[in-house]
Amino acid sequence: MDMGTKVLGRYIIAAPDICHGQPTFRGTRILVSAVLEQVANGMAWEAIIEEWRGSLKKEAITEAVLLAREVLVAHAEDLTLGQVSV
Repeated sequence: MDMGTKVLGRYIIAAPDICHGQPTFRGTRILVSAVLEQVANGMAWEAIIEEWRGSLKKEAITEAVLLAREVLVAHAEDLTLGQVSV
């Protein structure tokens, strides 16, 4: 693994040479943000896994949701009303 790669969890990394350093699932080019959007849109996790042709595990999606929660809690004071659309 590249020295510039950030390991964000067991399943999530951010590597400068993969998707411009955006967080992806290890061993794929699947953006964590894309999967979180699918979760936010109410897509069943099994359907998400199927759509990505089995490249993701349920545990990887769980890790993405928990990481998003961690980031939200850590940076909630930096957010302003209207930055997040639902």
